[in-house]
Amino acid sequence: MENDLGDEAPNTEEFRFQTVGEQLKAERERQGLSLTDVATRTRVPMRHLESIEKSQFSDLPGSTYTLGFTRSYARSLDMDAAKLGAELRAELSQSGHDSYHVPAQNYEPADPSRVPSKTLAWTAAAIAALLLAGYLVWRSMALDSSQAPTPVVAATDAPQTESAAAPAASAAPIDASGTVLLTATDTVWIKVYDANKKRLFESEMKAGDSFTVPADADNPMIVTGRPQAINVTIGGKAVAPLGAADRTIADVGVSASSLIARKPEAAASIAPAPQPATIPATNTP
Repeated sequence: MENDLGDEAPNTEEFRFQTVGEQLKAERERQGLSLTDVATRTRVPMRHLESIEKSQFSDLPGSTYTLGFTRSYARSLDMDAAKLGAELRAELSQSGHDSYHVPAQNYEPADPSRVPSKTLAWTAAAIAALLLAGYLVWRSMALDSSQAPTPVVAATDAPQTESAAAPAASAAPIDASGTVLLTATDTVWIKVYDANKKRLFESEMKAGDSFTVPADADNPMIVTGRPQAINVTIGGKAVAPLGAADRTIADVGVSASSLIARKPEAAASIAPAPQPATIPATNTP
């Protein structure tokens, strides 16, 4: 009878309560994973995983970190992290570790499972460096522009202008019998004709080309779209420009007497004239 009762006695080891660490270890081994595999998945140090499996809570950095590491461990095995977390709280309370905190300097300052990867950290650092460099460049440019010295006009500019104009005022008068020479300083089309619209010259001139206005022409006149590209001289002496830059002129006299009679400021006040196409074409004699 005693042997029969002894055979029927319950196996207390079979019904022993499993700790959270033992449950995690059993599931890890069932899945054929090593602690290194779990550490790689969770980024929790392997020594902490070993302490969790052995319920060595005094080797862990406090109850808060212990709970965080355990939940990360459970999630890596697709276990119920909330359920195991609640069971672990009970274990910590029973063992007197529910409010245990190890000095922070001896352990990681944060849950490694939530620490960004190295790639993300380096990327963020590179972006921050670029933003800082851009700000420094902008700031240096702003300071340079705000501190740029204001140009100082020399007090001698006005006297020099007056002295430069003096020789022109005292220059000898131009001889009305001198030869009128039209010289191109750039590519320009011109047409010279007389009072009867008879064409004396028409061509596209290149820089350096010239045309001598016939002295016996009847009131020779010119039409061109670029008067600034024509240098006019009488007997080798320059006269005022024929007109404003890039403004078409027409019926402007180019005889010596007509050019001498023009006031120096007349060139700037010449109104735009019709385009050359509006002037009646005539046959070359």
